[in-house]
Amino acid sequence: MKLVVQVKLMPEAEQAAALSATLRTVNEAANWVSAVAFEQGVPREYELRKHTYAELKSRGLGAQAAQHTIKKVRDAYTTLKANIKAGNLGKPGSKRRRKADSKPIAFRPEAAQPYDDRCLSWRYDAQTVSIWTTAGRIRAVRFVCSADGLKMLREHRQGESDLVERDGVFYLIATCEVPEEKQCEPDGFIGVDLGIVNIATTSTGYQAAGRDLNRRRKRHGDLREKLQRKGTESARRLLKKRSRREQRHVSNTNHVIAKTIVTEAERTSAGIALEDLGGIRQRVRLRRPQRVMLHSWAFAQLGEFIAYKARRAGVPVVHVDPAYTSQTCCECGHVDKKNRVDQALFICRNCGVVAHADRNASHNVAQRGAVVWNAGRESRVPATP
Repeated sequence: MKLVVQVKLMPEAEQAAALSATLRTVNEAANWVSAVAFEQGVPREYELRKHTYAELKSRGLGAQAAQHTIKKVRDAYTTLKANIKAGNLGKPGSKRRRKADSKPIAFRPEAAQPYDDRCLSWRYDAQTVSIWTTAGRIRAVRFVCSADGLKMLREHRQGESDLVERDGVFYLIATCEVPEEKQCEPDGFIGVDLGIVNIATTSTGYQAAGRDLNRRRKRHGDLREKLQRKGTESARRLLKKRSRREQRHVSNTNHVIAKTIVTEAERTSAGIALEDLGGIRQRVRLRRPQRVMLHSWAFAQLGEFIAYKARRAGVPVVHVDPAYTSQTCCECGHVDKKNRVDQALFICRNCGVVAHADRNASHNVAQRGAVVWNAGRESRVPATP
């Protein structure tokens, strides 16, 4: 399976200037290619190359850089077409869809640029890279990363790496092809109930409270609102300095939760059952104060982290229908809206069992996970002669 390792480049002043100029040049060229593709009705990559390759070479791009720029533009239009087909940009005729479909795709000056092994080489022992730029190839550009990241680069790096600039800092995002462990036959399932008050609650007793994360999110939101309202130069500098800080904290929290759940499943030879919450933002109707919390809820990211960590460990993962899991008694199966007394308390109106609401829901998710797994299992019944 494909994973990425992000390394931070530590270039000298002249090297940084060359990298910055390169990104701006290739993205300016990508905007021109995008305009040509839009005018030509977005032809296939080979046809688009015939219209644009010579001009890109005259703009100072190397052969590989020109090829990657054309491919980057064509891939962007492929993604746009897929999003339109899936309805991610609204219904036909909606303002958002018309806006996306009525003009060429634009690339930011510091947008990522792909590199392959012909224009980027790694020196792992020295922790340096040699990279193509519009000013010529620059060598011995230092990079830093974690020990685990460096080990993964040594053993599994394959394919392209993306050069990207964020707030004046350069990063290389390298693709690694990591072998998957053979999936085990699960001895039961760990159900994971996802939520906002409690980020994740498992049927084995683990609970990740969301109180700290929600407080931090509110604090960041209030500070952003205050600085944006102030509007001074120093306020803008502080906003830029604090940008993506909340996002990084949420990602780190989700990584920790996912690792804890997968480690427990691996230790007990169990599978993991997750709720399929796709489209919940479109289905749920909330008051204005609650919308911010719902749309800040990173349940999809947590699900992705659990899925890829489970694949590396050989732990099966299934997704189940979450309907009525919070209203169903995990002991007797009685379904009643009144069973859910409040956010934390569950009392079954049929058998009288009292439980934590999220814990009860996680047991229901685990039971549904076992049903889904058995339904998809290959039959071992002998064929009828």
